[in-house]
Amino acid sequence: MTDFFNPHRIPLLAEIDVLIIGAGSAGCLAALAAASQDRYSVMLVERYSFPGGSSTQMLDTFYGFFTPGTNPKKIVGGLPDKVVNKLDKTNDIFLRPNTYGAGTGVNYNPERLKLVWDKLITEAGINYLLHTSLVDVIREENERTNCVFWNKSGFYKVKARRVIDASGDADFCYLSGCQFELAGENEPAQSMTTTFRMCNVDQQKFEKAGGNKMMKERMTDAYENKTHLLPRKEGSAHEMCQPGCVSTVAVKVSDQNALKIEELTKAEIEGRKQAFEYENFFRDQVPGYEDSKIIGLSHQIGVRETRRVYGEHRLTKEECLAGVIPDSSVLLSGAPIEDHRKGKNGQDETYWEYIPGTGIYGVPYGTLVPADSSTTWVVGRCFSATHDAHASCRSMAQTMSMGQAAGLAVIQSLKKDCDAKGIDISLLRNELIAIGQILEVPDSIADTSRTGWKNNLIRNKTNI
Repeated sequence: MTDFFNPHRIPLLAEIDVLIIGAGSAGCLAALAAASQDRYSVMLVERYSFPGGSSTQMLDTFYGFFTPGTNPKKIVGGLPDKVVNKLDKTNDIFLRPNTYGAGTGVNYNPERLKLVWDKLITEAGINYLLHTSLVDVIREENERTNCVFWNKSGFYKVKARRVIDASGDADFCYLSGCQFELAGENEPAQSMTTTFRMCNVDQQKFEKAGGNKMMKERMTDAYENKTHLLPRKEGSAHEMCQPGCVSTVAVKVSDQNALKIEELTKAEIEGRKQAFEYENFFRDQVPGYEDSKIIGLSHQIGVRETRRVYGEHRLTKEECLAGVIPDSSVLLSGAPIEDHRKGKNGQDETYWEYIPGTGIYGVPYGTLVPADSSTTWVVGRCFSATHDAHASCRSMAQTMSMGQAAGLAVIQSLKKDCDAKGIDISLLRNELIAIGQILEVPDSIADTSRTGWKNNLIRNKTNI
């Protein structure tokens, strides 16, 4: 560390009780949960110009609220419901039943969601900074941490009593010396995806021509006959809130490390190239898309995994497939293992494995607590899990639930003057249940009258 980063030479921006790094869906919920107790100061810092992370940078569907299959059950509640309610109030949301095997998708307008995140954060009185990047971590005595940030105003430090790492890449944990597994070290890292959105799609014509089944057949034919240079035989395109528009998850970029800037640059270029190859394919081969055009690419290429922190507990594939809900659980998941990877034949493919039995498992609190720190929590896609377990538990309803649990845990640690590992998990579970979180297998099939959302008339649309 250079002398320039001596904490005595960098201006102190703030002294904060709770600092959340990264305003993705996990970070936003962590901040909202922590701020629900007015007695503690909360700061949320985001490197981009808007909040939401993957929820607004590249996606438009919350998965994980419901289990997959023909009898879906709602397994996530609490503050995430508040986000859905805000979107539903302006008709910026609808349900897509059992989309592509992943379960009921809660489709939303990502541009409206940016505003929803902004309003929820500011109304909660959270100290909120955009365009601000973490560059260093300097530990001090008395359980204080100096985080050095850079933004257009220069270098500043924030002194925090507790930190929640919601950066996606575990940047805080990495800089503070926590141990982690780098994706790709033991199993191939999941591929990256540039999502894109298209306008002027005739959806009625598309459905009459065979819909998804037809599109899949033509995509396979184009891949095998190389009429279009697609990276895979399958891909998804679904209706958006905006009439005549579709959103896709089709591009796949493998064998690049998102933590190495040269490789990330190559991935961004390749992702854009593939997106416009798909545009050509859709216009040439898919009825209803003849006059369609790309109107937007994801803000950056979607990264599924980089660093996964080693926590007090590490979620494993075996735990997921056992379908057990331990007493230490702070959230539920029913998402299948959905591993986007390169197959033995070199083709990019998606590997699916569903949760047997009830189709639901519990995620222990220890997965949110780095083993190497007593004042840090980790939420979102950098939480403590193996590659396979991560491929199941990375849906946004689950990452929001992680943030919700960590935010309440932080407040308990401050109230009781204990560290992250000394939390009373039974008390935390009771607090989560009190705000609406679901921690037991629901008794009945979920429908729009039992979702916990204010408006019971959320529009249902089949995916296209």
